[in-house]
Formats: sequence, structure tokens, C-alpha cells
Amino acid sequence: MKEENAAEKKVIWHLHPLRVRYQETDQMGVVFHGNYLTWFEIGRTELVRSLGMSYIEIEKAGLLLPVVDIDCSYVSPARYDDVVMICTRIEELSPIRMAFRSEVRLAESSETIPRWWHGSVPPGKLLTKGGTRHVWVNGDWRPARLDKPFPAVYARLQAAAAGEVQEEGSA
Repeated sequence: MKEENAAEKKVIWHLHPLRVRYQETDQMGVVFHGNYLTWFEIGRTELVRSLGMSYIEIEKAGLLLPVVDIDCSYVSPARYDDVVMICTRIEELSPIRMAFRSEVRLAESSETIPRWWHGSVPPGKLLTKGGTRHVWVNGDWRPARLDKPFPAVYARLQAAAAGEVQEEGSA
């Protein structure tokens, strides 16, 4: 029964295009490995922004979302001037914890990159994959719940985790 539920789960990815800049490459002409972690962060931030929220607003209200674990596997290099897509989805969500799955993929075309991709595999050639795990904390770095002070934010994140997009301005 669990396998059937997992197979039925809707998956939605947020896609954010980025052109590889010269300063992101190393002497070998490929993207320096540490830049992928920065790109994962860009993907998380843009996913949240696309849902009509802002990390800065949540932080001003006293909640922080530090990374507590990260994994990253390099499959194929990105190179200077490539157009890549930072593909991000919410993998797990609870009132205290959150996990994101990230992939960096080579765009087949810099035109017509959708904001959202419905399906388990985003388009383009896989370059890097990984994920980050986070814990909501308060200003004293103690675990804190997101759902109590921000029920609307939590509901939007839940919908995105369930594969249902609730973009800014939608009900």
C-alpha cells in the first residue's frame, strides 16, 4: 500500500534558469564544485519567493531556517556560458523540519523554461543532484514551529510539497 501511495504522489519542481558566469568556473573551464551549493540556495529562495513568501519577512518575525545536512553528487560538468536550470522541490515538510531536493540540469534551450515542472524528472541533462535538510529555529537557535506563527506560509509549503502550486496571488 505504501508503494502505491508513493507512486501516486504528485511531484512538482520549481525551475530557475541561470547562465554560468565566467567567475563561477575554475582553471579547467568547468563550474567550481562549491558553486552548486550556492545554486541550491538560490533554488530554495526562488521556490519560496514563487509561492509569494520571502525568507526575509519570516526572519524579521524571528524564525530562521539553517541547513543542518547537505548532500551533493556531481554527474557532469557545467561550463562557462551554459544555461542551466536550478530545479528545486520540497521533499519533506513538518512544522519543525524541512528538506529540499535539488538538481542542476543543462537547459535544452534558454527559451521557454517554465517556472514549474510537473513530474518526477525535470527536463534537460542532469549535471548535479543533491539535497538540503533544515530545522526552523528561533532567535535563540532553539527549534521552533512554523505552523503556529505562520499558518498561511505553512499551508502554501504543504501544498507545494504535495505537488500543488499555490503561487502568489492564488487562493
